Amino acid sequence: MNAKEMMQILDGIARERNIDKSVLIRDLEQAMISAARKYFNTLDTEEFDCKLDPVGGVFQMTRHGEPLDMPPVAFGRIAAQTFKQVMIQKFRDDERTSILEEFSKRIGEIVTGTAQRYEGGSLVVTIDRAEGFMPRSEQIPGEQFAAGDRVRCLILDVRDAGSQVKIVLSRGNPDFIKKLFEVEVPEVAEKIIEIKAMAREPGYRTKIAVSSIDSKVDAVGACVGVRGSRIKNIVDELNGEKIDIVRWNESSQILIQNALKPAEVAEISLCFELGRATVVVRDDQLSLAIGKRGQNVRLAARLTGWDVDILTPDEFRKGLEIMYSTVQSVEGITEPMADKLAALGMVSVFDIEEVGAEVIGEELEIAPELAAQMIETCSVKAKEVAEQQQKDKEEKERKAREEAAMAQSVLGALTAGETAAGDVPTTDAAVEPDAQSRAADILGG
Repeated sequence: MNAKEMMQILDGIARERNIDKSVLIRDLEQAMISAARKYFNTLDTEEFDCKLDPVGGVFQMTRHGEPLDMPPVAFGRIAAQTFKQVMIQKFRDDERTSILEEFSKRIGEIVTGTAQRYEGGSLVVTIDRAEGFMPRSEQIPGEQFAAGDRVRCLILDVRDAGSQVKIVLSRGNPDFIKKLFEVEVPEVAEKIIEIKAMAREPGYRTKIAVSSIDSKVDAVGACVGVRGSRIKNIVDELNGEKIDIVRWNESSQILIQNALKPAEVAEISLCFELGRATVVVRDDQLSLAIGKRGQNVRLAARLTGWDVDILTPDEFRKGLEIMYSTVQSVEGITEPMADKLAALGMVSVFDIEEVGAEVIGEELEIAPELAAQMIETCSVKAKEVAEQQQKDKEEKERKAREEAAMAQSVLGALTAGETAAGDVPTTDAAVEPDAQSRAADILGG
């Protein structure tokens, strides 16, 4: 290989691996010095010096400051092998440094890569000239990629792990959705619409609270897009994950009401001391407010920063009545004092017990002894109420089991009788609907 070819190869490496050419030239000089030391069997690091002409590609070597009139090819096979090993190692170190610097600047950016394989549950993805990995904790549950699949993800972190650079990727992080909104909704990218809060359970549901700095721009409408076009692109990217976009409000009551949608809220009582919001919804809205496996209320609580407690009107009224009767049973506590506690969001004996005597004493302006007595009375009552609630729950579950068993028994008897009589086809699909309706009629009667 002549000098011209060597410099052309050097130019190609610099472009492909995004490494400064001067760094590669310095590496070649160091490799040549190592080869010379190997040939002359010396440990003195200052004995040799080498300069490579960046234009002509000619090495100029000196020993103890004097020109070394010996071409590199004369160093022999062992020295050449040393040159090769040193050069490869230094090129690798340069590439690692280049990748670390480049991707450290791209943290928080969405990139598109190609899935390669799974290693111990982590997905390995090729991004540009580097490999990143997506830990299981950063993946969307249930999502699987085959080798060669396109993977859109967020660069979550970049770590220097000694001999390699670890690029941590994510599709489960809430910031991934924020970045998707910036891509799909120009108003978000331009900061006209701001994502004020977000709560996410990857693969299932996400709640986002948005606001607009321009009164002419509807934050929710802009994020949804015409006929849902914008939000559809994001949902498709997330493989069907539900996204609730709610309007941000500085008022906690309004924000909580918005966050619990699609459920309709009847009343909200805030206890700032406990950071708890007691939300009253009609019976027909209870399951909607709570959501499947408690998902709706759980995400609403995380979105708003409040501990949200969902109650029906009867439950709320009963808890309030117990609180009133309990605190007023303490001598010296009047109804206006109980009213003040309710106004402060303490709507049950559990709330008062949790707040404590010091806060109660300050709010009601009563003696510490009286406050302590009231707390003690509420604590006793709270235990009684908790025990009764547990009994009621167990009784309700028992009745549900009995009703289910009875329905199954009646259904089996009707199915067996009709099949034996030959009145209907013998397939279960044909028998069950009629049998179920009859069983329901019997149980209802």
